[in-house]
Amino acid sequence: MPRHADELIPTRATLLERLKSWQDQSSWQQFFDTYWKLIYGIARKAGLSDAEAQDVVQETMVGVARHMPTFKYDPALGSFKAWLLKLTRWRIVDQLRKRAPVAARYPVASTASTATAAVDKVIDPADRALEDLWDTEWEKTLLDAAIAKMKRHLDPLKYQIFDFYVNKQWTPEKVAGTFGISVGQVYLAKHRVTEMIKAEVKRLEKEMT
Repeated sequence: MPRHADELIPTRATLLERLKSWQDQSSWQQFFDTYWKLIYGIARKAGLSDAEAQDVVQETMVGVARHMPTFKYDPALGSFKAWLLKLTRWRIVDQLRKRAPVAARYPVASTASTATAAVDKVIDPADRALEDLWDTEWEKTLLDAAIAKMKRHLDPLKYQIFDFYVNKQWTPEKVAGTFGISVGQVYLAKHRVTEMIKAEVKRLEKEMT
C-alpha cells in the first residue's frame, strides 16, 4: 500500500523499520512528537506526578530505542498499540516501585498500603483499568492527528467555520453572521469537516491498532 508523504502518523511497520537507524533523527523526532503525550497522559492518569510521568516518557522512548536494532514486528503476535502499552506499563510500575524505599524510611500505614495497592493494580493482568485508560488516550491521539491533518489541507475558512460552530460552540446564526454566509452553509461545513475527520480517524485506526 503506498504511503502518502503528508500522513501525520506513518504505518507502524514503516515507522518501526525506519527507527532501526539511529541516524534517522527525523523519524525519531516524529515518533516522539506523535506518542509522548499519549505516554505522558496515561502515566499521569495512573497516578504519577509530573516529574514521574516525564521519566516514564523518557524511559519508554529509551526502551523503544533499545529494542529497535533487533526488533521484528509481527502483527500476528500482537498489535503495535499493545506493544507500546506494555513498554509504558513497565516504566509506570518502575516509578511506583521507586516510591517504596521512601515509604519504608517514613512509615505511614496508609501511604505504604496505597503505594503497594497502586503497584498491584498496574501489574495485575486481570485488571483492565490501565488498558481502558490507554484505549481512551489512544483514540484521543488519533483524533488529534486527524484534526491536525485536516487543518493543513482544508480551506482555512471552512475549518474556521467548523471550529467556531463545533469547538467554540457559537450558534449557527452567529457563525453565519460573522463569516457572511447562510446558516445552511454553516451546517454543510460542519457536516463535511466532521465526515473528513471521521474518515481520517478510521484510516489511522486501521494502520495503528
